[in-house]
Amino acid sequence: MKIKVCGLREAENINEVMALGVDYIGMIFYPKSSRYVQEVPQCKEGKTKRVGVFVNASLEEVAEKVKDYHLDAVQLHGDEDASYIKELRKTLDVKVIKALSIREADDVKRWREYKNIVDMLLFDTKCTTRGGSGEKFDWTVLQHYDGDIPFLLSGGIAAEDAEDAERVQHFKHPQCVGIDINSRFEVSPGVKDIQMLREFVERVR
Repeated sequence: MKIKVCGLREAENINEVMALGVDYIGMIFYPKSSRYVQEVPQCKEGKTKRVGVFVNASLEEVAEKVKDYHLDAVQLHGDEDASYIKELRKTLDVKVIKALSIREADDVKRWREYKNIVDMLLFDTKCTTRGGSGEKFDWTVLQHYDGDIPFLLSGGIAAEDAEDAERVQHFKHPQCVGIDINSRFEVSPGVKDIQMLREFVERVR
């Protein structure tokens, strides 16, 4: 079970999250987000992969952030299409994660637009914001996902609800490799509750 903790921006908090042994941390480079990262956090190096989250950003901006923040992957959470991603890959040697907003089966079927183009998908709740809403979606619609691209589950996964840990543990799909968690683990936007995270990580693993 791979675990990605998204929406981080402060060095001390990032270091504490990485010490939990999570697989990915996510930093958001979308100015409209309350978790927007404006300065490079002076955090420690480690095994945890760094993911930069972008929404309809220019290729130049993505390249700049990959270099400045030493990103291992980029997560595209906007309307980026196949041609955009192909151009991105021409200049950057990073993994590409494409987020898809899900409410119904037809939303899941959009994965075909990214076949043989991205390394991973992320299924999140369709809402008025670009992720981080804390809202859940019905995971049963993912039975319609018949692709071969591995994916992360996201969308309102919470710590205070023990049933969420059970949902994660019992969710089965051959391409599901892990989860993405964010807003439901915060003490304030961009700052995660470490004890809450620790307990949840131990429970799902």
